[in-house]
Amino acid sequence: MEFFCYHRDRPGSLALREELLERHWSYMDRYAKELIARGPTFADNGETPTGSVHIVDLPDPAAARAFAFDEPGYQAGAYRDVLLRRWRNVLGRTMWDFPGGPSGGNRYLVLGLGGGPTADLALPPDRDGLVAYGPLLSDDGDTWLGTAVLLRATDPGTARAVLNPDGYAAIEVHNWEFGGRR
Repeated sequence: MEFFCYHRDRPGSLALREELLERHWSYMDRYAKELIARGPTFADNGETPTGSVHIVDLPDPAAARAFAFDEPGYQAGAYRDVLLRRWRNVLGRTMWDFPGGPSGGNRYLVLGLGGGPTADLALPPDRDGLVAYGPLLSDDGDTWLGTAVLLRATDPGTARAVLNPDGYAAIEVHNWEFGGRR
């Protein structure tokens, strides 16, 4: 089962996040084979971290909750909240298989939070910039709750346009970059 996990930083937690960086990476190293995508999000200035995205393939919702809530930053209070949802890998690949590679261009996390009928289950026509794409689902996988996308785009507006705005209660766009050890 695939899961989307987004730890959102607590205001003022940058020093704590930096202090825990090696512990965070060591923790994620234990899931190297299960990770589909990962990486930090940033404020509009592109420099201040605002969160951490992980898309991971785990056996069940209990394993996903353990993954999300045993993470060292979460345990230390670095995050204000965690979005954890089942997810379906529509592209069928990991971020490391993305033809555009880890650098070049602007990268974004686009979260469409459901607000009505199911939307954007099919891939958009322009797939070249898609790093990861899939629906956010309930724990049992039966109910559509939104869509999560990692992509390369020229700007936040272009990134936002990958989702149909009529299908969502809200769409968030966050600067994102490939994560992991440098």
